[in-house]
Amino acid sequence: MPEESILIQNALLVATVDDDFSQIPGGDVHVVGNRIEAVGPNLDVQADKTVDARGCLVLPGFVNCHHHLYQTLTRALPAVQDAKLFDWLTHLYRVWERITPEAVHVSAQVGLGELLLTGCTSSTDHFYLFPQSQPGDLLDRTLEGAQAVGIRFHPTRGSMSLGKSKGGLPPDHVTQDEATILADCERVMKAHHDPEPLSMCRVGLAPCSPFSVTPELMRDTVRFAREHGLRVHTHLAETLDEEEFCLERFGKRPVALMEELEWLGDDVWYAHAVHLDDSEIEQMARTGTGVGHCPTSNLRLGSGISPVRKMLHAGVPVGLGVDGSASNDSSDMLGELRSCLLIHRIKSGVDSMPVKDVIRMACRGGARVLGRDDIGSLEPGKAADLVLWDLTGLGHAGALHDPLGALLLAGDSHLARMVLVNGQVVVDQGRLTRVDEKELAARANGIAQRLAQEPVLG
Repeated sequence: MPEESILIQNALLVATVDDDFSQIPGGDVHVVGNRIEAVGPNLDVQADKTVDARGCLVLPGFVNCHHHLYQTLTRALPAVQDAKLFDWLTHLYRVWERITPEAVHVSAQVGLGELLLTGCTSSTDHFYLFPQSQPGDLLDRTLEGAQAVGIRFHPTRGSMSLGKSKGGLPPDHVTQDEATILADCERVMKAHHDPEPLSMCRVGLAPCSPFSVTPELMRDTVRFAREHGLRVHTHLAETLDEEEFCLERFGKRPVALMEELEWLGDDVWYAHAVHLDDSEIEQMARTGTGVGHCPTSNLRLGSGISPVRKMLHAGVPVGLGVDGSASNDSSDMLGELRSCLLIHRIKSGVDSMPVKDVIRMACRGGARVLGRDDIGSLEPGKAADLVLWDLTGLGHAGALHDPLGALLLAGDSHLARMVLVNGQVVVDQGRLTRVDEKELAARANGIAQRLAQEPVLG
């Protein structure tokens, strides 16, 4: 049976985000099956379906490099709205310990659905919460959620082994022993990891942080991952509290600790990387170690502003991440681009973060961080992951002389008109096509209400 084809034509602008950042006014994109067949003006092709993209900016799908999907159920809790990271975690661990398989499944659909609606077509998830009272396969429920909404997914099997009784931050009953963790890493890899081109699911391994796992688990995890060709991920250098913890416990700054634990390399990416000095940035660039930059979360928790301009200048791979929806508190990917655009004009100068650099980071940068060369740009042979942004409304009126600038600097909505993932329409007219959004929101609100109202034990 021939593959279905789609022709997106007459766009206001097609921005390919290729090596030259080619821009095609009035451009077309021809999709055949799950790949891009052609990009250009006035394509003379036949297609099973034609999409009129007049007034729309067409971009590659954004890539989200860091998330905790289960946190969509604990957004904006009053007790932690004004807390810094360690205090925020200490309270929320006691809420999250009551998470259930249903909650994980629903929260994944909510977070990933919001990402799709705001232009993200590929996302990772850092799932490290395995309460001892719940089944050990909670991560699998996030994969089911990703399949339900239709997003390209990079789940990471997280872990916490260093409980409070051993000097760590999390309560003991949300941690696991190291043998259990490593055995489940192997199970998840065998059950779900697909390394092939255009894969819809690639698995990574992700010990949570230096203050919630042991050095032995960090080292064993990265060695297992390299033996099996998996990428590895962790939080690093997010706060000064973490830096102080590492200096007191290990006598080293976080990056030096990662070097000792074999956690530098082009198969490694860190979330946050806020508190780095110039020598650490150079070391990360030299080793190809990547960063998932989470500007909104870093602002929300008062963690600081990551030195992203220095990283990009040095050659560090950098992508964007929305982080967990209890520290952002949304999964708005376009909003993350706007935050990135703005905060670095304070950090490193008003001219330090042009619109094109932010878009490149969100597309090509994210693809590089996740180790993918088949997403992140609109080029023949690459995955048919693309987004149509309707710029015909009042929010963009007066800005169409620069559609890229209009998207990030203007606008009254962050909702995409249409989103394709792997050649399939998963958002149409600003609505998810595979799930009932109202029903999903109602289920999520019911679970969140129960989590918020049940007493938190001391």
